[in-house]
Amino acid sequence: MRRALELAAEAAGAGETPVGCVVVMNGEVISEGFNRREMDGDALSHAELIAISGACRRLGNWRLEGCDLYATLEPCPMCAGAVINARLRHLIFGARDPKAGACGSIVNLFDYRFNHTPLLTEGVLAEESSMLLRKFFVKLREKAY
Repeated sequence: MRRALELAAEAAGAGETPVGCVVVMNGEVISEGFNRREMDGDALSHAELIAISGACRRLGNWRLEGCDLYATLEPCPMCAGAVINARLRHLIFGARDPKAGACGSIVNLFDYRFNHTPLLTEGVLAEESSMLLRKFFVKLREKAY
């Protein structure tokens, strides 16, 4: 999760919402990503999707069984769906997302009877993750005025 926080800070430095993500297999980071929606001009450039896509390329397989995903923020419905579809073993996230969280805040997609149900752990380094987000949005609001 510490590496995911570093990536989130990198995203903030680039003017992106500070969300970072890593995919881990057998204790090794095999892929990582941070939000790039503004940089890429692409609504799909979420940290989780970037990291999942990179892990699939590295392993040469869309099934990421045996892999764990660490994200600084609770995934949105699109990203939670990607976690399910990629067959990730375990999702670990930091801060809850009360506006778009799909792993318990608004809905928990893992509660539905899809073909795969990942393990779920929340709240890992949540305060650090929340602090990055709060600082980013305070600065953003200051720039707007």
